[in-house]
Amino acid sequence: MAPVVVYLLLIALGLDLGCSQSSPSKFNRDDFPSEFVFGAGSSAYQVEGAAAEDGRAPSIWDTHTHAGKMADKSTGDIASDQYHKYKEDVKLMNDMGLEAYRFSISWSRLIPSGRGEVNPKGLNYYNNLINELVEKGIQPHVTLYHLDLPQVLEDEYNGWLSPRIVDDFTAYANVCFREFGDRVSHWTTIVEVNMMSIGSYDNGLFAPGRCSDPFGVTNCTSGNSTTEPYISTHNALLAHASAVHLYRSKYQALQHGWIGLNVYTFCYSPLTDSKADVQATQRSRDFMIGWIVDPLVFGDYPEIMKKIVGSRLPGFTKSQSERLKGSFDFIGLNHYSSLFVTDNSAKGLAMPLRDYNADILAAFTETPLSDPDGLRKVLEYFKQKYKNLPVYIQENGYGLGLKDVLNDTGRIEYLTGYIGSTLEAIRNGSNVRGYFVWSFMDCFEFLSGYESRLGLYFVDFEAKERPRVPKLSAHWFSNFLKRKKMKDRGVHSVLFGSGSSEASHSQPYL
Repeated sequence: MAPVVVYLLLIALGLDLGCSQSSPSKFNRDDFPSEFVFGAGSSAYQVEGAAAEDGRAPSIWDTHTHAGKMADKSTGDIASDQYHKYKEDVKLMNDMGLEAYRFSISWSRLIPSGRGEVNPKGLNYYNNLINELVEKGIQPHVTLYHLDLPQVLEDEYNGWLSPRIVDDFTAYANVCFREFGDRVSHWTTIVEVNMMSIGSYDNGLFAPGRCSDPFGVTNCTSGNSTTEPYISTHNALLAHASAVHLYRSKYQALQHGWIGLNVYTFCYSPLTDSKADVQATQRSRDFMIGWIVDPLVFGDYPEIMKKIVGSRLPGFTKSQSERLKGSFDFIGLNHYSSLFVTDNSAKGLAMPLRDYNADILAAFTETPLSDPDGLRKVLEYFKQKYKNLPVYIQENGYGLGLKDVLNDTGRIEYLTGYIGSTLEAIRNGSNVRGYFVWSFMDCFEFLSGYESRLGLYFVDFEAKERPRVPKLSAHWFSNFLKRKKMKDRGVHSVLFGSGSSEASHSQPYL
């Protein structure tokens, strides 16, 4: 079995661990509040391509992939080529009935030097993409940072490991608010701060690949797994709070937008009803969710983290704590799956060195990937622990490792279950504002390159033109969004009629 921390990252991006079947949908779009938004997502490095075009400078992921760090030796140099095909993609979104599109801005495309001069061609691209979305009535939900730090800032001061990142990130955010905020009303500052810190600074799977023995799963050439995950998260939270303060003081009153932070979540359940396993389960929640959300709600890290991690966990000054507390209009959740938790305190406390994963003092057992009720439980946890703050489900999807790419009934079953779980949470009072499928189309995946297919649209990465082909799930989601009821009927007959053939799956919508 892979080390737990590797498993956490694999499952975080949707590793195919087997999907249980659920019954056909018993609900449709009209069962959700009219103001609730359904969308799909992507991120800049994963879909844009054009890596060396029109003034874009390298990000840490360019460096990481060009060094051959991916198992399939792939890069995002071309990816899904959305940089050149954004008009086609927005048309497909419109045809589908998509209500919102969540995407990220490439910092190194917009500001190639990391700070200072804005690249006019990068600015033009994002203006064009946003304008195209708005023209089609599709809400742009913009993420400022999705793991792709400009390499120049990594070279200069080790990026997120330095407090200097706070000022540079805030200046970058300022450009985005100033240039796009008249049309963008939903901003996410940083995606998956917790997973970024684990993957980038503990086990080394993510760019810039920092880790230290014995915790890294790659060849550790630099880093300190015992301290750097906590340092990078600390600086990311301060950068987030700074950007929110800027937005609220300078832009929000005029632009009337919302701003928040994104966190990765699991549904944790004790493997047994023993007191130790129950405590380990809450400890796991505190380390995964509380690590990021507690400072925003309460102004500090969870007490159990401070007790276990000790001096390796940076502390907030009084002014930092005050700026962090309340620095959100919503929290974005990325959620895919659930874990059973077993106490591992004795083994963990006996270790001479501990990284983030060992600090949790727990062991994890995977559940089947499809556990829709786990999402409802996570939303219930947020309702109870964090006073029912506004939440967007910003990533949920299925398909890492899958090869049956067009007739993707497993994805339909998965999405049906999790959307149904979201509806149940809303009916139970959870303050959920939206749901985004990951991903709109097949793209470069940070763990598996092009070996996996999480998109609603198939992309042929072997073809120069990168054609998009709707999967069965794309038709299903379109019908759902267009309020076509699918009660007690087979997926195939609902989507294509009883006489249609498999070949029709590859045809465009309208």
